[in-house]
Amino acid sequence: MSDSISEAVPPPATPAGGHAVGCDQKPMWPDRRLIDLLGIEHPLVLAPMAGLGTVELAASVCAGGGLGSLGCVGLSPERVVQAVDKLRTSTGKPINTNFFCHGATRADHAREANWRDRLAPYYREFGLDLSLASGQSEILPFDDALCRVVEQVRPEVVSFHFGLPEPALLARVKAAGCRVMASATTVAEARWLEAHGADVIIAQGYEAGGHRGMFLTDLAEAASQPGTLALVPQIADAVSVPIVAAGGIADGRGIAAAFALGAAGVQIGTAYLFCPEAAVSPLYREALRQARADTTVVTDVFTGRPARALCNRLTRELSPSRGMTPDFPLPMLALAPLRRRAEQLGSREFSPHWAGQAAPLGREMSAEALTRALAEAALERFRQLADTSRDGVCSPRALV
Repeated sequence: MSDSISEAVPPPATPAGGHAVGCDQKPMWPDRRLIDLLGIEHPLVLAPMAGLGTVELAASVCAGGGLGSLGCVGLSPERVVQAVDKLRTSTGKPINTNFFCHGATRADHAREANWRDRLAPYYREFGLDLSLASGQSEILPFDDALCRVVEQVRPEVVSFHFGLPEPALLARVKAAGCRVMASATTVAEARWLEAHGADVIIAQGYEAGGHRGMFLTDLAEAASQPGTLALVPQIADAVSVPIVAAGGIADGRGIAAAFALGAAGVQIGTAYLFCPEAAVSPLYREALRQARADTTVVTDVFTGRPARALCNRLTRELSPSRGMTPDFPLPMLALAPLRRRAEQLGSREFSPHWAGQAAPLGREMSAEALTRALAEAALERFRQLADTSRDGVCSPRALV
């Protein structure tokens, strides 16, 4: 992986028919359902990474022809309006706002006390008072107040994680003219989402960074979640709506493979964390640069829900928790003081640095340039495969 790949994106290559793709011609994507449904140029969706994905990152992806996303999780309704208004001043293209649909947090004083006890040795190590390991969560599920915001700002797309909101709220989102996307980690979840009104299903494979979108599956079964290669074709066979593949995709090869499996688009997160527009700390950025495919882990020690992050001391010493963490998102509150102190000392051993297994493929360039480079690399891959099919000869370059 290069630390700085900032060369200009190459000009459009000549398609197999020998005619250059001009400004008035549509890129030759093999499945245009997502493009036509959402009104975007390329079927590339920025994963809505709350706290990491900025307005500038979303705007840059839009400028590159993809779907820019705002992770609205943890934001007050007022801040969601401000973020969308700011993004609208930077782009006139379709945008996506993302929300969580997790269940209400259940108080369990015994589990919460046990969690603080497990963190106590680390607090003592850093000279912190354990009384700091408490607080109130600001991560609320999609509700009436957030729905009113959606009705006010009318994003072209609204995406949900952990299922869908209650039917009355979902009906209001659709009445506002928004297309609805939602994440599925199993075929059963995909079928449920289609039956309950999702316009697009994000097939999230086990390789993906961040939280698993699980909502019908027992959280303790996260390790049995299918990978992208197995999940996408099974969901494609099970539903009729367009599918967006997510997990382990960071270059043109991955994008082309997703289409071959039946996807009409891809969602990419970790690759965009390398872009300067992402809100990634120097400590986090350096960890991403050093990442390998085997240096991430799915764990619930950071938030109480399974999520893929870069391995560190906390994941090594406390995983697997086997359901011992409090409900999402309570573990974050107890960890916050410890994380802050460690980061002040230059340590990432207690920080949830979300990353997928394709992190080593990351490239440091603007999000607009990366979006265009990803699109062109995928389109070139399609052209190579088409040439191979016509010639009846399988060139090594076409398979790399």
